[in-house]
Amino acid sequence: MSLELSRKAAAVKPSSTLAITAKAKELRAQGKDVVGFGAGEPDFNTPENICDAAIQAIHDGFTKYTPASGTNELKEAVSRKFKSFNGLDYAPDQIVISNGGKHSLTNIFTALINPGDEVIIPAPFWLSYPEIVKLAGGVPVIVKTTKEQSYKLQAEDLKKAITDKTKAVVLNTPNNPTGMLYTEQELRAIADVVVESDIYVVADEMYENLVYGDQKHISIASFGKEIYDRTITCSGLAKSYAMTGWRIGYTGSSKEIAKMMSSVQSHQTSNPNSIAQRAAVEALNGPQDSVAKMHAEFDKRRQYMYQRICAMPYVSTIEPMGAFYVFVDVSDVLGKDYKGTKIEDTSKMAEILIEEYNVAVVPCADFGFADHIRLSYAISLEQIEKGLDRIETFLKELK
Repeated sequence: MSLELSRKAAAVKPSSTLAITAKAKELRAQGKDVVGFGAGEPDFNTPENICDAAIQAIHDGFTKYTPASGTNELKEAVSRKFKSFNGLDYAPDQIVISNGGKHSLTNIFTALINPGDEVIIPAPFWLSYPEIVKLAGGVPVIVKTTKEQSYKLQAEDLKKAITDKTKAVVLNTPNNPTGMLYTEQELRAIADVVVESDIYVVADEMYENLVYGDQKHISIASFGKEIYDRTITCSGLAKSYAMTGWRIGYTGSSKEIAKMMSSVQSHQTSNPNSIAQRAAVEALNGPQDSVAKMHAEFDKRRQYMYQRICAMPYVSTIEPMGAFYVFVDVSDVLGKDYKGTKIEDTSKMAEILIEEYNVAVVPCADFGFADHIRLSYAISLEQIEKGLDRIETFLKELK
């Protein structure tokens, strides 16, 4: 057949993180002892009280369609959470419940973007942002940050990147892949530029519960009406409650944008899973002790991984203060020789690590930083120790 398929779909890159995770699972199925640092999901089971709520929903026959943008019960729970945790007033009719974080972002960009509109994305970035923007007909504009800036977008760099075609900027805090957290001062400076330039902020706060030390998560929309009106705040239950497979995300925005996103979702997917919505209500309203336990374990792993990496040759990192990733600068590895093979890029490094050391890492070219890799500590401390031992052995082989 000579019929041409969608150019838009053909231009989309497959997710390299999912590909790496799949490769690690495949090798494990072959009996290999693989340590996978690619995981973007907690290794904990979903807390029992949440699972029980889902089972009860099934027994209650809560298995039918719900309103397209989610049940009012869940919207009210999200509204209370926004108020108590984020200091944000979003009424239930300003909230859209979706099939996970990616779906929320798809709704947002579909509602915001006209063909050719530009969306500023600071690098390093979660690799799905540019692809979702392109699918919505927008143009991703990448603004590269530096290690000296702790990989965070500076207000002056944002201002320089804005054109008459700019529609929005994506702000991800705590950040994937860096684990960096924006301070109140940094956020206020960015908010001033956003208001002055009259653009939107897509505030991805998916890792908001995973903040460590004395740091505190701050929502940019909490600084007053002008920035609140220009912000779409997104989060979900995947990372904080170990509910990745349940696929529940949500947004808070103006009523106008929420209505538009709801209309889009009503045609594209209809409602999120009814049973998962009941489970999400329990997650938000029920006991939070399991969240605190997971947080404490992540923090222990974070500190261990950071200290180990700092002691290794040829690599360096900045201490992550949020999420569950360590962003590792491997620029000194590139160009080195490994047993007669020159390591030209992070893909070659990753290939050697998985094939010869049974360690899966994420090369970050698709995250906008080709000389870095991402390591997740959403795996057990025992696995982390074993994997880092193998990476250190590899590094000591370099010449």
